[in-house]
Amino acid sequence: MAKKIIGFIKLQIPAGDAKPAPPVGPALGQRGLNIMEFCKAFNAKTAQLEKGTPIPVIITAFADRSFTFEMKQPPVTFFLKKAAGLKLGKKPASGSKTPGKGAFVGKVTEAQLREIAEKKIVDLNCDTIDSAVAMIRGSARAMGLEVVG
Repeated sequence: MAKKIIGFIKLQIPAGDAKPAPPVGPALGQRGLNIMEFCKAFNAKTAQLEKGTPIPVIITAFADRSFTFEMKQPPVTFFLKKAAGLKLGKKPASGSKTPGKGAFVGKVTEAQLREIAEKKIVDLNCDTIDSAVAMIRGSARAMGLEVVG
């Protein structure tokens, strides 16, 4: 018989850096889940990824206080900032404060957009690479990045 699901928890945690401190601890603690067990499992699964990469994770909490988790690809903005050469890390660079007004904060190429689309298509709600590229191009423009070539 299937376990009874009591809820879903959505978090974004840096790869290899899950700690019982907020936001992980309080989110899992209020559902009665084993925080350290999740931290160890998440860190083990993300050990091969670049340290600090933000990983969206959806945790399914069951009535018997067990859980499963599903990891998604990093956000499109992370890939765009990386492609444009903007600062990542503790104090990441933001996009343009006034996108669409002519002041670009960086440049990305069509080839980079296609590469990002190929990585992210599993998480996007589109069928083709071309539609995924169009979505990511829109995100880049909204961030104040110039799309060239």
